[in-house]
Amino acid sequence: MSAVTTPRPARSPRTGSSRPAGIRSGAVREPLVSRTSAMLVMAVFTVYFLLPLWWLLVASSKSTGDILTTNPLWFADMRLFSNIGDLFAYRDGIFLRWLGNSLLYAGLGGAVATLLAAMAGYALAKYRFPGRELVFDVVLGGVLVPATALALPLFLIFSQVQLTNTFWAVFLPSLVSPFGVYLARIFAASSVPDELLEASRLDGAGEIRTFFTVSLRLMSPALVTMFLFQFVAIWNNFFLPLIMLRSEELFPVVFGLYGWNNQLNQIPELRGLVLIGALLSVIPLIVIFLLLQRFWRNGLGTGALK
Repeated sequence: MSAVTTPRPARSPRTGSSRPAGIRSGAVREPLVSRTSAMLVMAVFTVYFLLPLWWLLVASSKSTGDILTTNPLWFADMRLFSNIGDLFAYRDGIFLRWLGNSLLYAGLGGAVATLLAAMAGYALAKYRFPGRELVFDVVLGGVLVPATALALPLFLIFSQVQLTNTFWAVFLPSLVSPFGVYLARIFAASSVPDELLEASRLDGAGEIRTFFTVSLRLMSPALVTMFLFQFVAIWNNFFLPLIMLRSEELFPVVFGLYGWNNQLNQIPELRGLVLIGALLSVIPLIVIFLLLQRFWRNGLGTGALK
């Protein structure tokens, strides 16, 4: 009986490696083409997103007359620092007051909202109680409700308690973060082991002490992510200050610049102040993203894996 021989794959004349005869060298170039295409797409989108910032920087360095008469994407007479000085001096530094209001609304509001969302999400993840899933479903429903749909009910409620046109009219609604509760529950369920909580209870630690000394440390990537999202949402919030605030001293920077922009027909010199103000108003967001990017990427990755 003759032995059955299996044909061997052809060997490459250069490397001597075995590969099917039907595979040509063009198949090796496909990953390179894919990577090149991906890099090209990312480069196009990078330019698309950075071009408005570049235009804003260039326009902020020009005088009011040069903004509309010179190349919009290149510098003319460099007046950046002079324009910043004019902005800070205009109307006794009202822009600095708006900037401080935004930092207070977004910084303090984002921190308190993150803590409350972390406590709620942790409780939903680690405790069993009647109606837990119903509460979580309500939270998910809150994620789907647009903020503009809640603006009028909030205004009516705050009007009844006479809190409109106050700091609390913008600060208190900012403390609610349904997305933060959702993210906190997902992260607590995956990163806080039940065995560690049991060990902490056996050592005599109470639930509150266990949460603040053990669980919060394990949830820190999610906390940074929640804070970052809430900070940006409060900083860019426009509709709530629009219906709640009347005193200019309480305006956040976004709403204050909007008011100046509406006065351009009467006061044309405000155009340069609006542009330089818009440039300065995005700097805190860029700084906080750069400082916290390592933490919030970890938090998003864990949530996605879960």
